[in-house]
Amino acid sequence: MKLVRYGIKNRELPGIIDGEGKIRSLAGLVDEESEDFLSDRNIEVLGRLNPSKLPVVPGKPRYGCPIAKVGKFVAIGLNYTDHAKETNSPIPDEPIVFMKAINCLQGPDDNVMLPRGSVKTDWEVELGIVIGKKTRYVTQEKALEHVVGYVLVNDISEREFQTERGPQWDKGKGCDTFGPVGPYLVTRDEVPNPQSLQLWLDVNGKRMQNGTTKTMIFSVKEIVS
Repeated sequence: MKLVRYGIKNRELPGIIDGEGKIRSLAGLVDEESEDFLSDRNIEVLGRLNPSKLPVVPGKPRYGCPIAKVGKFVAIGLNYTDHAKETNSPIPDEPIVFMKAINCLQGPDDNVMLPRGSVKTDWEVELGIVIGKKTRYVTQEKALEHVVGYVLVNDISEREFQTERGPQWDKGKGCDTFGPVGPYLVTRDEVPNPQSLQLWLDVNGKRMQNGTTKTMIFSVKEIVS
């Protein structure tokens, strides 16, 4: 199941993608603000809906970030062997954890605002893991039970701000608009093996990244737990 949010920025509506790739409206049928919206029970209820019975959203509306209520935007640095080698960085023994500001979040096709004085703004395709319920001290065996699904994330960074102007990454990672997400939240039942996904990124039609989650240093289970 592919869940989306569509429409005018800050006024997005919930939707679901049908088998033909059309957006079907969930407006008025779900409460995105509820803490239980992404619970297993609610996802099961949504999964029983027949998308063909829902109204088609006309035209080609803007896609917003597919999650309405985000509590934390946690990121793991240098978690792919190829990226670590690319940056001449040692393979970390422990996950490098940093936070991105919630106001980084935006739709996948929204404009990115370069911060004043930027000279090294960069792109980086990532697999986003969406936690659907409270998760604290969960075991690796049960970790994926807490994952509601996955999204694409472009981890925009200003590399000079990040690495050349002090030891903390936040000022190079947390700028407004530096977190395009989407277009879909794909539920975990459609991703049986998150450790075997292709990831790629094009810039102006040129392939700049081409990798796989097989090269993740810390697995999805390890990150969640």
